[in-house]
Amino acid sequence: MVVMAKKMDHETVIQLKSILKKLNVSNQKVLIDLQNETLEIQEDEMGIEDLLEAAGTLSQERANELMSDVNSAREEWDR
Repeated sequence: MVVMAKKMDHETVIQLKSILKKLNVSNQKVLIDLQNETLEIQEDEMGIEDLLEAAGTLSQERANELMSDVNSAREEWDR
């Protein structure tokens, strides 16, 4: 799949934002798949849990280990 960005005129952007607002979507980045009739919302900020879940390649055990490491590092930084 090739992704190409295309510049839109300001009026089109306003109209799309209006449509998305009706769908309760306020995120700045979305991907519209017209073929599958879906809307993919890209989160503005992702937490560590979101990143680990999105990776999908980690076992639950490994994800828990990484979370423990992150929490330990945060505790050390707070000292």
